[in-house]
Amino acid sequence: MRFDVVTLFPEMVLGAAHYGVTGKAIEKNIVSLVTWNPRDYATDKHKTVDDKSYGGGPGMVMKCMPLHQAVSDAKQYSAQSRRVVFLSPQGRPIKQALLADACCYEQLILIAGRYEGVDQRFIDLDCDEEWSVGDYVLSGGELAALTVIDAITRLLPGVLGDADSAKQDSHAHGLLDFPHYTRPECFNGLTVPAVLLSGNHADIQRWRTKQALGNTWLKTS
Repeated sequence: MRFDVVTLFPEMVLGAAHYGVTGKAIEKNIVSLVTWNPRDYATDKHKTVDDKSYGGGPGMVMKCMPLHQAVSDAKQYSAQSRRVVFLSPQGRPIKQALLADACCYEQLILIAGRYEGVDQRFIDLDCDEEWSVGDYVLSGGELAALTVIDAITRLLPGVLGDADSAKQDSHAHGLLDFPHYTRPECFNGLTVPAVLLSGNHADIQRWRTKQALGNTWLKTS
């Protein structure tokens, strides 16, 4: 799978993505990551990518043309299936099911906006969807793009050391995860639940299911 990120800060995206699970997936050529800087498509000597908002108001707005040209070049990759996604607080909330569906795309082009916003005409003409990482505002879309890349990458075959790890994650089946424990058996007076030490796999599975159901009810209701 190929991720293309349109960003004014390519070093930020490329630097962070080469750590952990995503970095290993890139090394294994399971995923590839390419960045596109809108400043490279600005035509004036100052490489201007923003301007004042029509109608007035605070902040600057990212211009259409540099973004449009960056996406056009990203689309030159001959993908059989792709989506162009603008990362925005106004977008569709990102859920595990959405990320799982996105795994089927050959190419995902992620737009990391900055400033007060992006010219709506770019969104209307070039973007297939808007996604949101939550009901809050970030200074830019780079962190949101990295979140999407990481969350999708770990779902791809061959990325995680144990193929069942992603299947047991929170939200994978509509439930939050169950508690996890490791050595030592006792820490500061707190002990590992006895059922996990029993060796009875059926009892362990029942306990984990019960805990997942309880976590989901307590933490999401």
